[in-house]
Amino acid sequence: MNGDAETDRPLARPPLLKPGQTYATATDQIAAIVLSRKTSKGWWLCFGLSSVLALGYLLGAPIIFSYGPGLFGINIPVAWGFPIVNTVWWIGIGHAGTLISAILLLLNQKWRNSINRFAEAMTIFAVIIAGTWPILHLGRPWFFYWLIPYPSTMGVWPQFRSALVWDFFAISTYMIVSIIFWYMGMVPDLGSLRDRARKRWQQVAYGLLALGWRGSVRHWQNYESAYLLLAGFAAPLVVSVHSVISLDFAISIEVGYHSTIFPPYFVAGALYSGFCMVLTILVPMRKVFGLEPYITLRHLDNAARLLLAAGLFVAHGYISEFFTEWYSGSTFERTLGWSRITGPYAFAWWITMFCNVLVVQLFWFKRVRRSPWTLWVLSLVINLGMWMERYVIVMTGPARSYTSGRWDVVWATLFDLATLIGSIGFFFMLMLLFVRFLPAISIFEVRELVREQKEEGAP
Repeated sequence: MNGDAETDRPLARPPLLKPGQTYATATDQIAAIVLSRKTSKGWWLCFGLSSVLALGYLLGAPIIFSYGPGLFGINIPVAWGFPIVNTVWWIGIGHAGTLISAILLLLNQKWRNSINRFAEAMTIFAVIIAGTWPILHLGRPWFFYWLIPYPSTMGVWPQFRSALVWDFFAISTYMIVSIIFWYMGMVPDLGSLRDRARKRWQQVAYGLLALGWRGSVRHWQNYESAYLLLAGFAAPLVVSVHSVISLDFAISIEVGYHSTIFPPYFVAGALYSGFCMVLTILVPMRKVFGLEPYITLRHLDNAARLLLAAGLFVAHGYISEFFTEWYSGSTFERTLGWSRITGPYAFAWWITMFCNVLVVQLFWFKRVRRSPWTLWVLSLVINLGMWMERYVIVMTGPARSYTSGRWDVVWATLFDLATLIGSIGFFFMLMLLFVRFLPAISIFEVRELVREQKEEGAP
């Protein structure tokens, strides 16, 4: 499937260092990406392209603030359009970082050590973008602070029965915990960058960010205790955050929305799309920066296995949804189910089924799971399918409500497409900056793997 020379190697963990190399070699190789390696033309090309795409998002937002959310093309009864679709999609992408970092850490899965750092960064950037979409969707976005229970002498308090307020607390909590968890995990590596930096601005910047880290026994003891505690605190957020997002739909009385299966259904979909984005970033990054010794085929294979498991959960959710529509005996639910297959949004439903149910079955084959660029292409296809799934959920219910007199259809406008593509460009622009100025791989955890391999008698 792929010309990669690694494809035919066994899945046993390969040695991270060549004979004669030391622990410091691993640190130098990863730190050199940030400190001494010259910025490549490919990086500048990708950064320039993503920056141009990001203009659609950065310039579209002020225009929407000025003219209102009607630019999104929404109407009545389809009052939720692209902004809510994008919110759910981006929140889902942000779930893989917490799963890899927190839950796999608690389960003592060592293979996470080479991919957890950039997955955590991916989480933060995705959640930041997700949090902006509900604000763009507000009719008066300059009053977004009304969602916060601030001391108001006017007595203007949030309506805690509003799903919008739930979103604010869910997204803000998830973002704050993710930032703290990500930054704390980087402190030892920032100390290593500070000690190896040669330029004065690097010494000052990384020195300030390292918070006086010296690697003493006391520092490591406090660090490991706090890191494990944060992991235990962050792990439930994987389930709670997207469950809250799903309740935005489940508490309503719209056809196709009020379903008790939505919380686990949304959580499985979030992990599915999140791991797809991990592979989308992981495969090119390991090739461009020469990180094959640290991000091995074993990592890709394990990520693909988790992706397969999440895909099967999502497929089960689709089947359960159709069974519920049939078993309920509700004419409205059955009409909606048939409309999704044959109605105006049928194209989105069929794309969803192809990308999310059929394509993922290829991951049963080891040759596919161990082919990096095949995984990369399939991850792009599945991410398209996951966006289409959210599009089907958000659009089809209100478009085919209880009375046919209220039926209507919403199609994408220029601002819908520009802001969506722009948000993707903005996300990759932030990821490129992160890879360039901060360690994308956990240095101290990779060194720990090197030590374990030497103890196991690896070459």
